[in-house]
Amino acid sequence: MSVHSDVKRRTVPQLMALKGDKKIVSLTAYIAPIARQLDPYMDMILVGDSTAMVGYAMDDTLSITLEQMAAHAKAVVRSTAHACVVVDMPFGTYQESLQQAFKNAAYLLASSGASAIKLEGGDVMAETTRFLVDRGIPVLAHVGLMPQYVNTMGGFKAQGLSDAAAERIYNDALAHQSAGAFAVVLEGIAEPLGRRITESLHIPTIGIGASPECDGQILVTEDILGLGDGRIPKFAKPFADVGALIREAASEYASSVRDGSFPTLDHCFGVKKRQSES
Repeated sequence: MSVHSDVKRRTVPQLMALKGDKKIVSLTAYIAPIARQLDPYMDMILVGDSTAMVGYAMDDTLSITLEQMAAHAKAVVRSTAHACVVVDMPFGTYQESLQQAFKNAAYLLASSGASAIKLEGGDVMAETTRFLVDRGIPVLAHVGLMPQYVNTMGGFKAQGLSDAAAERIYNDALAHQSAGAFAVVLEGIAEPLGRRITESLHIPTIGIGASPECDGQILVTEDILGLGDGRIPKFAKPFADVGALIREAASEYASSVRDGSFPTLDHCFGVKKRQSES
């Protein structure tokens, strides 16, 4: 599929309309080659701040910048034609004030061409969601296990396991729905809670380690392709080992260069064919 095809890109309202009809399929991408391959099969592609860990080998998602996210989102948008592209707001770019959030969200969308932004936070961030939505910026909320809260949560731990914690996350999701979020990502939460939120909300839920009952699912692409650091999260499933193919190709290339079998004259410029070959 080419980005020049006649296929129209999915819109935010179209994603919302999938609730109760079809499951929403989503994966992450941050570079053009991956996004191009995913595009025909995805309803939504998330340019996640997981790019920090997956693409830059950082320990967490806290250090990636607004400019980096904008550049990655632009690459994904330019190389796709079908999926709705959503981009993460990096840590520290929207928590200070409503005005800061709008300025940076507007910059992300204007500079990348993405259709919506995603932000993390419980009901305390619902006011920010409302402020952005009222000003024309679609918001995908993210509750439960929130990587940007890694320091306050004490690591990447499952959330909503106690009744009190589950009730808090449930109310977080409701608050973002009331504020106008078009969907909510539910990450790393107890399965009964994921099911309960999905049944209660009239907007889609996108699960990642939540529940099969969620209206859609999202995973980090590298986790399903065998391109990560070898650690597969409990909620992910490897669907292929692309890493093994890359290693095999790299090994064959290295051997060919070292034994002189590559390149040949066929791979060179300005070489006239031998008379016997013409």
